[in-house]
Amino acid sequence: MNNEQNNKDEFNDKKAIALQYDKEINNAPKVVAKGSRYLADEIINIATKYDIPIKKDEDMASMLEQIEVNQEIPPQMYKAVAEIFSFIYGLTNEKSKEI
Repeated sequence: MNNEQNNKDEFNDKKAIALQYDKEINNAPKVVAKGSRYLADEIINIATKYDIPIKKDEDMASMLEQIEVNQEIPPQMYKAVAEIFSFIYGLTNEKSKEI
């Protein structure tokens, strides 16, 4: 397989899921956007534009894409999603130390 084919396959398989959690409003994080291919690119572009942390995890994306937009994640996924938020909080703490 050549590089062009690899890039095409990567694009066709690209997924993005955006999560939001407000402990004052929600019981658990919820999916606020999801998409593949072009829509995934748009979600990633918006996150980048607004300096929202991005974690690449294809297995997690496959699990989260099963959840409808505006639906909270189910309890059986709490541990996995907690790892994402831990990653994000770690990045946030690193940035605040740089300032």
